[in-house]
Amino acid sequence: MSERKNDRVLIVGAGGLGVPAARALARTGVLDFGLIDPDPVELSNLPRQVLYGVSDIGTAKVIAAARRLRAMYPSACVSTHDSALAAANAAEIISAYGFIVDATDNPATKFLINDTCIELGRPFVYAGVLGMTGQAMTVIPGRSACLRCLFEEPPGADEIASCRDAGIVGPVAGAIGEIEAAEAMRWIGGQMPALAGKMLTYNAIGSRIRLTLIAARPGCGCGAANTAARIGAPPAT
Repeated sequence: MSERKNDRVLIVGAGGLGVPAARALARTGVLDFGLIDPDPVELSNLPRQVLYGVSDIGTAKVIAAARRLRAMYPSACVSTHDSALAAANAAEIISAYGFIVDATDNPATKFLINDTCIELGRPFVYAGVLGMTGQAMTVIPGRSACLRCLFEEPPGADEIASCRDAGIVGPVAGAIGEIEAAEAMRWIGGQMPALAGKMLTYNAIGSRIRLTLIAARPGCGCGAANTAARIGAPPAT
C-alpha cells in the first residue's frame, strides 16, 4: 500500500465514539495517535465516556483523555488539538496522519473529513450511532465508495435535530468505536481494512450485524467509480 504516508492515526472527536477508539488503539499497541475535539468534559459525559472522571469536568476533552491514556499506557504518544476540525485547518491537520477515524457526531464535520481525505488521499473510517443502531464504513480514496457516493449532501437541519433528539446508547457507541479502531489497525498493519466498500450495521436489539456492499457512484468526485470501471467491477446503479 504505497499510498500510506505514515502510521499515525487521527481520531476526530473525543466523545462516545472517540473514547473507545482511543482506548482500543492504545490497548493493542498503537501508541502514536492524535485527538481533536473542541469541547470540555461535562458531567453528562461521565456515564458513557469512561476516560473521564469528576475531576476532569471543565477540562478540554483532548487534554483529559491524553492525560488518562498516558497514565494507563506510559509509552503512548498522544498529540492533542483543542479545537474543532474546520475548513481552515482540516488539510493541515489531516495531512500529518496516515489514517483518520471519524468519531464526531456532527454531519458537516463528517463530510469535511470525507472531502479532505479524498483530496489528500488519506483513508478513513466513517461511523454513526443513533439510538440502538450503529454503522461503520471505511473509505480508501479512489478505490472504494466514499460518503458522497451514499449521500451527495449533508442532511438538513431538521433531520439533524431529529437524530440528536433520539440520542445514542453508550455500549453501541463503544462497540462501533472499537470497530473503527480495528479498521485503523488493519491499515497501519499493511492489511486492507475489512470494511472498505462495505457498510457494517449493528442493531443492539437482538445483536444483529449486517454487511452491505457499497458500490462507488458514477460521477462522484472521489473517482472510485472510474477505478471500478477500469478493473471491471460494476459501478453503482
